[in-house]
Amino acid sequence: MMVKKINLVAADMGYGHQRAAYPLMTLSGGEIITINNYEGIPDWEKKYWLSSEHSYNQISRFKKVPLLGTLVFGVMDSFQKIEPYYPWRDLSRPTAQQKFFFKAIKKGLGQHLINKLNSSGLPLVTTFFVAAYAAEYHNYQGDIYCIVCDSDASRAWAPLEPKTSRIKYLLPTAKLKKRFLMYGVKEENLFITGFPLPLENIGEDREILRVDLGRRINALDPQGKYRLAYSSLLEKIAPLALEKKAAPLSITYAVGGAGAQTEVGVAILNHLSSKIKEGKINLNLVAGNRSEVKNYFERAIKGQGLDSSANVKIIFAPDKIDYFKKFNICLRETDVLWTKPSELSFYCALGLPVIISTPVGSQEDFNREWLIAVGAGLDSLPVEYISEWLPDLLDSGRLAHLAMDAFLNAESRGAYQIEKLINK
Repeated sequence: MMVKKINLVAADMGYGHQRAAYPLMTLSGGEIITINNYEGIPDWEKKYWLSSEHSYNQISRFKKVPLLGTLVFGVMDSFQKIEPYYPWRDLSRPTAQQKFFFKAIKKGLGQHLINKLNSSGLPLVTTFFVAAYAAEYHNYQGDIYCIVCDSDASRAWAPLEPKTSRIKYLLPTAKLKKRFLMYGVKEENLFITGFPLPLENIGEDREILRVDLGRRINALDPQGKYRLAYSSLLEKIAPLALEKKAAPLSITYAVGGAGAQTEVGVAILNHLSSKIKEGKINLNLVAGNRSEVKNYFERAIKGQGLDSSANVKIIFAPDKIDYFKKFNICLRETDVLWTKPSELSFYCALGLPVIISTPVGSQEDFNREWLIAVGAGLDSLPVEYISEWLPDLLDSGRLAHLAMDAFLNAESRGAYQIEKLINK
């Protein structure tokens, strides 16, 4: 039985906040408390959060409508815009987004949950900045930790009064520490831990990760060019890569929490259908917990004369935690992850090359930059020509190179480092 060492709080909005919380469930007694949908939540708070999520999802899907969709999304995105990193300057002035949330917190948003958790005396660890705001404002008695879910963050993630705040921030990248110093957060409250990735994909000594990396590089380097050039490195890190094993390439395409960009997954299916039928490529279409996306993918698969067999699978579960479990199992057999640069960007640290589809929102623009900077990702080329450019990437060893650079340059042990910090 797992011992509860923390109160783990996320938000049931999309996947990012809960996905970041999932690897820490061993510390929370197997529980993720969702600030916007927990047992006993006051009716007015639930309505508040439902309205917010509904508006965001609608606008995210509406973005693909020419001109008007871009305009409407741009207005929303301006509220959570991340300012350019340079030059160094004071960015501690509160934003309209912060004032909006604090107005609701002062009216009681989050107070019921904080009062409910206060008697535990446990640290509160949250992946959602509003929960951290609420915990501090409503006098949570334990330590307050906030995990940042992107490679860079808007001013909204930092406290309204950063100089006096006691919130401790767990940061996925070193660059974020400087960003939070710009926001006025005290250096003693900033900890670079890395993003928490699923323990079942890593292992305490990264033994699981290394096995998967070796198998993956073998599949990503059919001509052996990368393995010949870097054989000594591979022998130390992932010796399985040096074995000669022919296997179908496995591509996983993941749709975002709002259901945006489902059409890209279908385009990949359509243009690779002949290779899938020949057993040369396996395709995983990730529908998450969205039944309408699952149904959309099922129709597309049927339209190509395929079925959900070994060569094409839909990753779906109605419950998000069950979905995360299925997705993490799928990643162990994945060679290429194709997704918009959401929190899944950090999953490159599992030794996964990332093909980047169009970013949605300011934070995803920065995630894209980070993926490219660490050598883990490349922008998607036109899907209709995938049968031409994908073989080129494989034959050159480029995708194998991305996989190894991702392993070397991105932090995979975030969950372990967070546990170590909290247990100090």
